[in-house]
Amino acid sequence: MNLHEYQGKFLFAQYNLPVSKGKVIFNASDAEDACNEIGGSKWVVKAQVHAGGRGKAGGVELIDSAELATKFAEKWLGKRLVTYQTDENGQLVNSILIEECTDISKELYLSAVIDRDSQKIVFIGSSEGGVNIEDVAKNSPEKIIYQGIDLDNLNNQEDAISIAKVLRLDDVQTKQFIPMIENLLRLFVEKDLCLLEINPLVINKNGDLHCLDAKINIDSNALYRQPDLQEMYDETQEDPQEAEAAKSDLSYVSLDGNIGCMVNGAGLAMGTMDTIKFFGGNPANFLDVGGTATQERVTKAFKIILKDPEVKVVLVNIFGGIVRCDLIAEGVVAAIKEVDIKIPVVVRLEGNNADLGANILSEANISIHSINDLEEAANKAVELAK
Repeated sequence: MNLHEYQGKFLFAQYNLPVSKGKVIFNASDAEDACNEIGGSKWVVKAQVHAGGRGKAGGVELIDSAELATKFAEKWLGKRLVTYQTDENGQLVNSILIEECTDISKELYLSAVIDRDSQKIVFIGSSEGGVNIEDVAKNSPEKIIYQGIDLDNLNNQEDAISIAKVLRLDDVQTKQFIPMIENLLRLFVEKDLCLLEINPLVINKNGDLHCLDAKINIDSNALYRQPDLQEMYDETQEDPQEAEAAKSDLSYVSLDGNIGCMVNGAGLAMGTMDTIKFFGGNPANFLDVGGTATQERVTKAFKIILKDPEVKVVLVNIFGGIVRCDLIAEGVVAAIKEVDIKIPVVVRLEGNNADLGANILSEANISIHSINDLEEAANKAVELAK
């Protein structure tokens, strides 16, 4: 689960990390009061969306009057911001972060991710910040350090010093950086993060380190023990079908094809999509109804798939292991009748009670293409989609 910048900085402040004084607004009428509360004569206004590249898309501006803050908010609130990290529809702007202006002497890069090979949290640092770190890694790899952190070691000072050297920090800044790494590590572990990125981490005019941005991604599987963070979820930043599927514990990802896929098991779902592609088709989604594919879940899955107007056919591929294929077949028949599907449906059942399931489908007074072989089923779905 992603957080907005203002939410990430709220967490930064809780962990004694240096952030700018700021205020988030949800209505343009609050912009002037926010500027007055922050103080100063210059501010930075930032549209809050779950995407990078906001500055180049006009979603970040430096202003010198409260009136301009109001105009910026009126321009963006309720509108969609398109950046190089969004699709052509962009993402909805529901909030604006207004911050005091920071005088920057140098921009740096710092992030932390989970490295599953070493099973460690790895800090990534670079003396080049405010840019695409991928370009730095490609063109100037010597300017990047990947420092794994041993969580069993209570003293990570040496790790922090190693990163500080690559960032070219002086002695005073290094003394600031050591507790910063400790606090970031605590934040990462205690809040179950997958990703933490500060781009840029800056050195201000006073020579002090300052977190000018905050990008945080939380492990969704751990949200049950992070209720405060779960309340920060902004479903308007997600694909509508994906958000609806998440509420029903369905794993759904929208794609750009025209063959809707309903499968039980992530691996089988990937294999199903590969088979569709092999026969020249394009899947419209990834959808895993899980091992307990009940009639209710199947019906909900159909409804979500059919909300995509590009879907021309639905391919249902179920392997009966824990779940019985006859129960799935009954669920598919009931769901099709309830949803009143007007497009072709291809069903492939294999495994536990597959023959009984196929009989249920064939005897149902509805139009279903029941095919037991996956390749034949996928090929049939591709033909029908054309």
